[in-house]
Amino acid sequence: MNQISRPEGEARPAENRSTPAHDQVQTARRTRAARRLGVGAALVIVAMVGVGTWTHVARSQAAAEALRTRQDAVPLVRTMIASANDRPQVVDLPGTMQAFDAATLYARATGYISQRFVDIGSKVHKGDVLAVIAAPDLDQQLLQARAQVLQMQAAVQQALAQASLAHVTNKRTQTLVVEGWDSRQQGDQDRTTLSTQSAGVQVARANLAAQIAQVNRLVELTGFERVTAPFDGVITARQIDVGNLVTADATTGTSLFSIAHTDVLRVQVYVPQEYFFGLHDGQDATVTVPQLPGRVFHGRVSRNANALATTTRTVLAEVDVDNHNGALSAGLYGIVHLQVPRQDPVVTVPSQAVIFDKDGLSVAVIQDGRVALRHLDIAEDDGAQVQVRAGLKSGDQIILNPPADLVVGQKVRIS
Repeated sequence: MNQISRPEGEARPAENRSTPAHDQVQTARRTRAARRLGVGAALVIVAMVGVGTWTHVARSQAAAEALRTRQDAVPLVRTMIASANDRPQVVDLPGTMQAFDAATLYARATGYISQRFVDIGSKVHKGDVLAVIAAPDLDQQLLQARAQVLQMQAAVQQALAQASLAHVTNKRTQTLVVEGWDSRQQGDQDRTTLSTQSAGVQVARANLAAQIAQVNRLVELTGFERVTAPFDGVITARQIDVGNLVTADATTGTSLFSIAHTDVLRVQVYVPQEYFFGLHDGQDATVTVPQLPGRVFHGRVSRNANALATTTRTVLAEVDVDNHNGALSAGLYGIVHLQVPRQDPVVTVPSQAVIFDKDGLSVAVIQDGRVALRHLDIAEDDGAQVQVRAGLKSGDQIILNPPADLVVGQKVRIS
């Protein structure tokens, strides 16, 4: 193959060879491109800011225009006039019924139950015999003590006779000593004997009194062999039967019966601190029982603790309820209805007038023909009505079911 040869000394053409002039041209081109890009970005940012500002101004103008439109509009609303309520507050509280008097009877004599006359539910009167305890040991102790009283009485008579003899002897001896017929030694001896016999009389009498007291104690104890009712009531528990052994120990004595006086019931109720200052003895109260619909039992606050429990902030009160007809029983649960005087009047507002927003509870009122808001201090809310402690006053014109677009300062028409 033929090849074309180049003359010696001839240089080959340069491939991608860079020169200073060429580099300067490329740098200038890149600088101009970056400047164009920066100017374009700045223009875009300025345009976006302008559009945002215009949009914000337009929205503000639209909102202001809408507000002016709403304010210029005169909606039709229903209203009511607020009035202060100073009537007693009706308070419903749970209560527990207890017997006016209740007692558990214990054995005071040790022995066996020989007779039992009552059972659970028996109605008894004060002094009725409930049971008889057979205590032969105690009976024998009483007989022995009475016999010892007779012995003590005889000892007193003997001591008196000896003292009388000593007195006569001493008197005779003293006369003989003065006349010289007897010695002074004998006179001193007879005088000492008289003093001794007189002291013996005092000892005998003291022993007799002590024995009589012992007899009286045993008489009282034997009296406890007959277990009697301490007051009118009903037997609520029986722990013994005929033949049971009962003891009269002070700490482990046997319980015999439980008795309750239920002609009058105490209804215990815990009154919250909110009503404490309006609570006083003598207040009328009524009691209802869920299982006796339609029946109302009248009573009266008879006593209260006059001090609140620190754990519950409540005060214990008792309502006495007449129960002569026996319709109620101790242990029942009931509802106590109290009428507690208010310390300050409240304004009652229907719940449909209350507005709830980020600022809390308020109501819309009409003041000088325009809408105004009143923030409320709520005392009680039962769902249907709200009792306002502060924020409203008697005579305020309240808007019922206020429209959602109602604004402060807006004129309204009253339907």
